[in-house]
Amino acid sequence: MTKITYSIIAPIYNEIEIIDEFCKRIKDVMDSTGETWELVLVNDGSTDGSTERIRELASTSEQIRSVIFARNFGHQIAVTAGLDYARGEAVTIIDADLQDPPEVILDLIEKWKKGYQVVYAVRAEREGESWFKKFTASLFYRIIYKITDVEIPLDTGDFRLLDRKVVDVMNSMREKHRFLRGMSSWIGYKQIGVEYKRAARFAGETKYPFKKMLQLALNAVTGFSYFPLQVASYFGFASAGLAIIAIPVVAILRMTGSQFFEGQTTTLISVLFLGGVQLISLGILGEYIGRLYDEAKGRPLYIVSEAPEDE
Repeated sequence: MTKITYSIIAPIYNEIEIIDEFCKRIKDVMDSTGETWELVLVNDGSTDGSTERIRELASTSEQIRSVIFARNFGHQIAVTAGLDYARGEAVTIIDADLQDPPEVILDLIEKWKKGYQVVYAVRAEREGESWFKKFTASLFYRIIYKITDVEIPLDTGDFRLLDRKVVDVMNSMREKHRFLRGMSSWIGYKQIGVEYKRAARFAGETKYPFKKMLQLALNAVTGFSYFPLQVASYFGFASAGLAIIAIPVVAILRMTGSQFFEGQTTTLISVLFLGGVQLISLGILGEYIGRLYDEAKGRPLYIVSEAPEDE
């Protein structure tokens, strides 16, 4: 098998307008290193012609390897497949939309050569994004940072370089609901960030709308924190505390002849409040139990219809 120094992983989902420009810029950057490299394109169930184009590119270049999914499995799973098939000593994860400039890979490599085993790219500026996207993204990173049990760097995505040791450990972690940037932080090793300016999308539309960002946030919280379960407990203690305080207060008011608590309104509000707390708590428990159920089924993370053979 050919020894590969650098692997680049790019998940592809309906990016026909971008693939050629992306591959060109990757080639220009990686050729400048003078080292052996490969580009692993993981087609995540595209329906716009991306699949056929990826096949063509792989057939005309020894450095491009294509992994074709049987259906759409999602971004985090596509990156996971890329990690499974990557052969390099240093593996870079990057999206194909060119918002993360391939030229920044050289800065990541420089830090790797200095002995860092995880080099993550930090978004110092974000071009071409609405104020709502910037606000929700900023809020997402700060909430995750506060409530998870690992120190996930602020304003970082999946754009990062991983040493082969880190990749091997991540490949051994086969959890279904994946939050890769959290996993790479949890592993440890020597880590450092590199700031860069995030560009506007080269073409097409974002594949991470608010709904998917919300799902990613849920995976992050449930995968790395017990905070939601603790919140449910806090609600329970707060409700019990209110009840303990309310019992003597109501008893005294009744004995003094006060009309303040007469009627069904107070009872109805109390029942609705407690019912809401119980339903929220059950919902939180359901999220964790559902994830346990998914893990117990033991299904593969993804199904590949076409994959390269190691040389």
